[in-house]
Amino acid sequence: QVHLVESGGGLVQAGGSLRLSCVASGTISRFIYMGWFRQVPGKQREFIARISGVGNPNYADSVKGRFTISRGNADNTIYLQMSSLIAEDTGVYYCNAISPSGQLTWGQGTQVTVSS
Repeated sequence: QVHLVESGGGLVQAGGSLRLSCVASGTISRFIYMGWFRQVPGKQREFIARISGVGNPNYADSVKGRFTISRGNADNTIYLQMSSLIAEDTGVYYCNAISPSGQLTWGQGTQVTVSS
C-alpha cells in the first residue's frame, strides 16, 4: 500500500515563497502521475499541478509561472515550489498519486496560509 506524507506548509506573507514536499513509500517513477491539489473550507478540492512518471508537468492556470512541480533525486519525493504567493493560494495542500492500476492515494495534507 502506498503512503504519501506532505510537509513544508506554513504561514507566509504575500509575495513570499514556500516549498512543499511529498514523500512516497515507494519509488515514484512507477506512478502514472503524482500531483498537488488545494482545498479551502466549503469548496471542492482543486487541481494545482501534476507530474507524470516520466517527468512531464502540468499546471492549473491560476499557478502557471508562479509554482513549479518537480521530482527529487531519490525518486520517492516530489516538490511544489510556490513563489509570488497571494492570499488566494491559502488552503490545505494535498499530494496524490495514481498507479497504473488506477489506484488513487492521498496524503494527509499540509496547511498553507498566505497573509495579505
